[in-house]
Amino acid sequence: MAKAEEPCPLSGHPNRKVRTIAGAQIVFDGEGFLRNPEDWPEEVARSLAAESGLKEWGETHWQLIRFMRAYYFQHGCVPMNRDLKAGVKMTLMDLEALFPGGIRGGARRVAGLPNPKTCAG
Repeated sequence: MAKAEEPCPLSGHPNRKVRTIAGAQIVFDGEGFLRNPEDWPEEVARSLAAESGLKEWGETHWQLIRFMRAYYFQHGCVPMNRDLKAGVKMTLMDLEALFPGGIRGGARRVAGLPNPKTCAG
C-alpha cells in the first residue's frame, strides 16, 4: 500500500489540504473528505481505510464502496440508508460496522464522496 504524505494547506484555503497518495495530488477538506470525487483512484480508498483503523479489507467493503460511488455518479447525490440496504443487501447495522466511523464518517470518506456537511437535503 502506498504511504500517504502529510497534508499541507492549499494556499489561500485554510480548510483545504493537498495530499499525495499513490503518486497523485488530491485536495481534501478540513475533515478529510475529498473535494472532488473524480480524483479518487482505488488506492486512495485503501490508504484512507488504513488511516481510519480498518484492519481487514475485503470484497464486502469494495461492494459497498463501489455501490456508493456508482449511485453518486448516477444520481448526483449519495444514497440514503434505504438505498444502501437494498443495493448491497445488508442490514444497516452490518453496513455501519464495516468501517470505523460508520457509513457517513467512514465509508463515505473512503469512497471519496463529499462531506455530509456540504450536501444539501
